[in-house]
Amino acid sequence: MTGIYDERAARKAYVRHRQTAVFTFTIMGMVIALIIALLFSFHVFGLGSVSTAETLPNYGVSAACAVPDSSGTAKYVDNSTVHVRVLNGTQHSGFARAVGEALTNRGFTVENVSNYQKTDVKRTIIYYGKNTINEAYTLNDNFTDAVMKMDDRQDKLIDVVLGATFDNLKTKSKVLGKGAKITDVSGCLDSSKMTNLPKALAHDAVN
Repeated sequence: MTGIYDERAARKAYVRHRQTAVFTFTIMGMVIALIIALLFSFHVFGLGSVSTAETLPNYGVSAACAVPDSSGTAKYVDNSTVHVRVLNGTQHSGFARAVGEALTNRGFTVENVSNYQKTDVKRTIIYYGKNTINEAYTLNDNFTDAVMKMDDRQDKLIDVVLGATFDNLKTKSKVLGKGAKITDVSGCLDSSKMTNLPKALAHDAVN
């Protein structure tokens, strides 16, 4: 009988030990999950900063304010005056050509379509210079996912680098069009105050 009682006691001790271990690991897991959540919440070591940037105006990138005309109002320009080069920044073959044809159908002057130097671009980027600010806004109004980035180019060419988030152009009925008032990107800067601009992608100048 003693052996039976010893076996029962050992079994109970084993069960208690196992329950204690499971409880301990569960608590540890919850603590680790809480720590990770706090790290992302406060962007420690940059964690979670990308998602936060995407909720900001122009996805956290400074944009130039639109240029007002003599009446004091900045307006969208005629599509034909916007010279565009479409570059494919994804692995999808023929992407740039398809978008280039769509922009041509909307009256934009598409100068060229080609591949970008990288194939892992996440978000569509519109590169423009100080002389094509309103043109960049006009082009951007046709996109739903683009970020506008000003560089040091001096000519009239605007580059569109297609990223993985691109799905389709905005429906024509939702595009404001020539003569409509441009709504500045929130937090935009006067172009004269935008210094240390990145170097423009190599291209043939369009004047």
